[in-house]
Amino acid sequence: MRPTAKKEIKSLTQILKMKKKLITLLFVSTVVNMFGQLPTLPQPDKTSYATDKVSNKVLKPLTKVPLDKESILIYDYDGSLFSFNLESEKINWTVKATDSNTEMCANAITLQDGVVYIPFVNGEIFAINNQTGVVFWKSRLGNTMDQIVIKNQIPTINGGKLYLTAQSPNNSIYALETKDGSLVWSYKLEETNNDSPVLVFDNKVFTQSGTNLYSFEANTGKLLSQKSFEGVMSGKVVTDGENVFIANEKNELYALSDNKLDIVWQFKLDENQQNIKERIFCKDNKVYVGAQGPEVSSIYALESKTGTQIWKRDFKDDNVEYMVEESDNIWGYTRKGKLFQIDITNGEIAFETKLTTRPISNFEFVGDDYFFYYSDAALIQFEFKSKDENEVYLRTTIKDDAYSAYIKIIR
Repeated sequence: MRPTAKKEIKSLTQILKMKKKLITLLFVSTVVNMFGQLPTLPQPDKTSYATDKVSNKVLKPLTKVPLDKESILIYDYDGSLFSFNLESEKINWTVKATDSNTEMCANAITLQDGVVYIPFVNGEIFAINNQTGVVFWKSRLGNTMDQIVIKNQIPTINGGKLYLTAQSPNNSIYALETKDGSLVWSYKLEETNNDSPVLVFDNKVFTQSGTNLYSFEANTGKLLSQKSFEGVMSGKVVTDGENVFIANEKNELYALSDNKLDIVWQFKLDENQQNIKERIFCKDNKVYVGAQGPEVSSIYALESKTGTQIWKRDFKDDNVEYMVEESDNIWGYTRKGKLFQIDITNGEIAFETKLTTRPISNFEFVGDDYFFYYSDAALIQFEFKSKDENEVYLRTTIKDDAYSAYIKIIR
């Protein structure tokens, strides 16, 4: 090619570039003249990170529903929810997830104004009429069908919003409208193991994720505080009305201020004890925790303001699986099927017996006479006086790997 031709092409290229810049400047100038300022491009908002991964469908307008007080809700370990009439001993209705490759419960349900809110492991959440089983709305976190998305969650409802967290691949905390299941806000958490129920307290939402504890503004999802720890924080967050409490996966319990998550005090369990998880609650300025261990499992009572130990009850060669407060007593069961009742004031054993059925659910108390729990084979009514384990509803099949179940008397 001739040298003159090369110069002409280079000159033409420069002219085109200058023309393109001039057009851009003229466009910007026109926008400024029209609107008085440069256009502001939308910035990515971490609070709405998972917005495109949430879908909801309203099937019927949500309304308050009278309670079916003759029935009990059973979230079975195969992942189905059904209403069972305790008088007629018949199933009223059954609801299952739209699709799921994993048959398991692994979550709990919440009943408010006659509406049952239930999360499924596949990422779906339903709002259901407690009388008929009719679904008001369905919401879905993501579109995964072959993974456990929601685990160990209790739908926490406050101010017309439902809060819960999701595991991989979502890794987020969500606030949904209770009226239709639509997304209010969400926040992308940094870890995948988000499997403890959230706490709503003082217009804030608290949740753990891996080695972090977060607090958010309940209405907007604005991140208020984030506290990082050395170990994984695997415990449920609870409050005494002043501070919040959470345990790590090893042997430490923390009390933190609710505003900035500053550590108020720290308590260390006995050697070789750990794994508090959901075995924690507060009452009357005290915090109670149940720890597991290879040789000894213990329940501790601590002063919530100082962390001072009040009493400790040991279970040798066994592990506390479940504990709950009821009428100033701590009721629960161990891995080997021992049922126990502990005086909450001094830690003394008030009652204990070896069960013939294996509990895998929570307890639902009915007055002073009996309570219900679910086993791998049946719904059991345990009578205090006779110690009888009455089979109220019997499953037609029994699975060897029954993970967990959840029951709730409609009241």
